[in-house]
Amino acid sequence: MCLAVPGKVLEIRQRDGTRMATVDFGGVLKDVCLEYLPDLEVGEYAIVHVGFALQKLDEESARQTLALFSDLGLLEEEFGDPWEAVAGEDAAPASGGGPTADAAQEAQR
Repeated sequence: MCLAVPGKVLEIRQRDGTRMATVDFGGVLKDVCLEYLPDLEVGEYAIVHVGFALQKLDEESARQTLALFSDLGLLEEEFGDPWEAVAGEDAAPASGGGPTADAAQEAQR
């Protein structure tokens, strides 16, 4: 599923002549194109879809929407769970084993 998600602009810069921003989506940071919203400034919120900021949004509406998406599990579905990814790295055996390696070894026997 692709959502239009509200995010807060943390930084604005030019990349190859294109106005870009680092946007915070409730703790997940992504690069976003700001060409459709040339007046958007750092600290403001926008609705973002497939990497493009499409519409300016007030902070309260953005926070309510992010909370609702989070409660419904839609942010994890859209962005993944960064904590799960980190935990997965720590849980992997140093030998490179794990479920896939164990299954492959079992199949060879």
